[in-house]
Amino acid sequence: MRRTNRSNFRRVVFQPRTWQGMHRGAMQIVEAVTPTLGPAPRFVAFSPENVGREPDLYDNGGEIARRILQIRGRDEDVGAMLIRDLLWRLQNQVGDGTATAAVLFGAVYTEGVRYLTAGGNSRRLQTHLDAGIEVILDQLTAMTQTLTGKEKLAQLAESISYDPELSRYMGEIFDIIGAHGRLEIRKGRSRAIERDYVEGMYWERGLMSRKMIADPERNRTLYGNAHILISDLEIQHPQELLPVLEMALRNDVKSLIIIAGKLSDAAIGFLLANNKSDDFHVVAVTTPEYGKDPQAAALQDMAALTGGKPFLKAPGDTFNKVQVEDLGQARRVWADLRNFGIVGGKGEPKALRRHIHDIQKAYAHIDDPVPKEKLLKRLGKMMGGSATLWVGADTEMDMERRVELAKRTASAMRLAMEEGVLPGAGIALLECRQTLRERLAGAEETDERAAYEILIKATEAPIRTIITNAGYDASDVMADLRLAGPGHGLDIVQGKIVNIQESGIYDPAGVVKAALFGAVKTAALALTVDVVVHHAQPEQAKPLGPTARMKL
Repeated sequence: MRRTNRSNFRRVVFQPRTWQGMHRGAMQIVEAVTPTLGPAPRFVAFSPENVGREPDLYDNGGEIARRILQIRGRDEDVGAMLIRDLLWRLQNQVGDGTATAAVLFGAVYTEGVRYLTAGGNSRRLQTHLDAGIEVILDQLTAMTQTLTGKEKLAQLAESISYDPELSRYMGEIFDIIGAHGRLEIRKGRSRAIERDYVEGMYWERGLMSRKMIADPERNRTLYGNAHILISDLEIQHPQELLPVLEMALRNDVKSLIIIAGKLSDAAIGFLLANNKSDDFHVVAVTTPEYGKDPQAAALQDMAALTGGKPFLKAPGDTFNKVQVEDLGQARRVWADLRNFGIVGGKGEPKALRRHIHDIQKAYAHIDDPVPKEKLLKRLGKMMGGSATLWVGADTEMDMERRVELAKRTASAMRLAMEEGVLPGAGIALLECRQTLRERLAGAEETDERAAYEILIKATEAPIRTIITNAGYDASDVMADLRLAGPGHGLDIVQGKIVNIQESGIYDPAGVVKAALFGAVKTAALALTVDVVVHHAQPEQAKPLGPTARMKL
């Protein structure tokens, strides 16, 4: 008799084992992330691969979820990876809200499994949960307000980061550069936090020759009322530049910056020979960015900002017929060996506004974090004003953690400045319960009533978790909040009940909405999974990061 190869078999899991296994696995991720919610978080430690090395400590829900690559139990692993994907996507999209999402998911999924085990209908429950999401989102929208001013923005930053020193700098920076301004966050040069501001816009490509530096003391060149020739052309022969210089001299151009993909040594020498310190200045800088599409985008931005015409290699452009009208203009242009910048571009204002609007529209309709970040950098450059934040700390590990905290805070603040803020400390979700109770009172179907009951409990879960993580008894504090009335919450730092908005405790509206939407949608979808099919011998997945064992 021929023996069957059992390695090709699949194991099929049915209810109630499906819910039981997935719930156990998902809750392991939830319970790992839950301690990080609120201004008094606890850490999750990952033991290192190398014996003798100190463990990695995290208080960021998205990073914690990413580091858990697999858990014991095939059924459990399905549930764990479902919420792991939710938290990591949320981290990439809005930079914050992962702990809130984990708590909401855990509350909805746990109560949902309990209801379905008692005989509820998963598809009807999912439908009513989806309807309940819209009710809560409408309530959150009605509560949303905008923030302006350095002090308010600093309060917002502190509500996100719980780092007072970092928050003061964040408030100042975003008050200057706005929601789309360019902000570079780097490791500090000392223990302190420092910041630098750059007027206008700049790119990370600089002068083609050290001999083009006009100010050796500052190691850079600065021209006022400059003309700019925008291109990505590669110039081999000096004769290719002759029409440019002749046109500039004919039109009494005093300072000319040539942007090109590459100049040969002979072409650079030709420019240097014609750089007359008294009558005519000319330098060349390298076309910014790498790759066809990023370079094309940078040249389009320069053209809109300065009013110039790009000369492009792809369609076969040359400088043979260049006119003075083709040159961009700026109040000031500076360049060194690594960067060059434009201040006060003289492009046509309406065309510039249209260009910025097109970038903003593309930014608002894209979810992929990589191209979204590139569009944000372009917006920051186009709208003027750039800042660099140097984040210091006592140790290298603290500095790395603080840099990541600053980046997450910046992402959440941008979203808050675009979409507004909500009362923080879990109060916004808590105050949605009254509307949910009204919907519950009018519900006739059993599954609809169950959905609203689940959401009422879920919207209370974040504030209870924040209170518990800070070391207080959640039941006692919730009783005090009921007595204090709407709009009041627990200020963890001060240890007392306060009016949340008057105390400047905020949450970015976009973060809260994204956390709610992702958590409830994912939990509702998970409740409809009736069957899990396992491969008998699954291929080993390649890890996304260092293999780690979770220590709670």
